[in-house]
Amino acid sequence: MFMNIFILWYMYMCGMVVLCSLRKHLLLTLLILEYLVVVIFFSFFMFLNCYLSEYYFIIIFLTFSVCEGVLGLSVLISMIRCHGNDNLMNLSGLMW
Repeated sequence: MFMNIFILWYMYMCGMVVLCSLRKHLLLTLLILEYLVVVIFFSFFMFLNCYLSEYYFIIIFLTFSVCEGVLGLSVLISMIRCHGNDNLMNLSGLMW
């Protein structure tokens, strides 16, 4: 059990380091965010599997993560249509 928690913590921290260091393209950022959602999903699943027997929270969490993915892809598509690329360095908040 302790080894599983350590592995999940290590996976989460690796995802956070990659998220903080590689923020050049929006698609890469969205992929890293989805990776972090999967890691958090596995941690919730392991916690609920060990201590509780209800999985309603996991279903709600997956619903919100799907909504986050859809919103991210819609922002990516609108950004590519307006600017021609998904480079975050050329984007300014004043242009929107």
